[in-house]
Amino acid sequence: MSQSDLQKRVSLLERIHALPIWRGSITTQPLTGGITNVNYLVEDSAGKYVVRAGDDIPLHQVMRFNELAASRAAHAAGLSPAVVHAEDDLTVLQFIESRTLSEADLRDPAMLPRVLELVISCHREVPKHLRGPALVFWVFHVIRDYAATLRDKDSPHAAAASELADTGSMLEQAAGPFDIVFGHNDLLCGNFLDDGQRLWLIDFDYAGFNSPLFDLGGLASNNGLSQAQEQWLLETYFEAPMSDDLLHRYSAMKCASLLRETMWSMVSEITSEIDFDYAAYTASNLARFRAALDDFQNT
Repeated sequence: MSQSDLQKRVSLLERIHALPIWRGSITTQPLTGGITNVNYLVEDSAGKYVVRAGDDIPLHQVMRFNELAASRAAHAAGLSPAVVHAEDDLTVLQFIESRTLSEADLRDPAMLPRVLELVISCHREVPKHLRGPALVFWVFHVIRDYAATLRDKDSPHAAAASELADTGSMLEQAAGPFDIVFGHNDLLCGNFLDDGQRLWLIDFDYAGFNSPLFDLGGLASNNGLSQAQEQWLLETYFEAPMSDDLLHRYSAMKCASLLRETMWSMVSEITSEIDFDYAAYTASNLARFRAALDDFQNT
């Protein structure tokens, strides 16, 4: 760890210790695995909490007022841990004794219906509790903006940026017309917790109004669902047999979800200070995207 990184960590821990909500002395422990924020497990005499540290990240469409509002609404809807305190770039959340799902967990036939139920509740119930300004998360805008960022910052991927943006525009035409729900928009397996009794949905950095097909496509592509599971997902969500039109629009949005995740990683390679192998993550997601795009274009 560099001297600069050490100083930042010390400063962050000092600010965490200075929060006015603690009862007695506290202990802190870094939580690993996050690729957008820095997280700490904090324990005081009353219990355990997760402290998330993160400023706005306009390059990734992350605005903390929006994340905070979505987190509070998701808790009110019964989906997520409570927000205990929020101050500047620090958010303190209720800690849930649980395990994080893996991709294999999510694909389990016994688990997938429970996951989908949580996603449906997010789409239908969270907006009933949302207060204040709300954002739209439009993946095709995000793709175009990422392409411009890659060019502006002279990324190693800059030469591919225009082609990727053009592909995103093609997918935008193919994925419509659009319904709108309140989406989580980051349905990685790591954002689902199982406490042994129920599931929880966490991390609302990218939450906003969006097509339901984005969350469904992201859920499938991020977690390696089979074609049969994807058909079940669509038919259960829409409560109707899957039509050719729906499959076409869904497949386009699934490609867009993978493209966005790939370009998110490309931008993170040159902008993030988190210790994570973004280059490998880019390569993995780019391969998934290319495979999904080939399937879409050949059907």
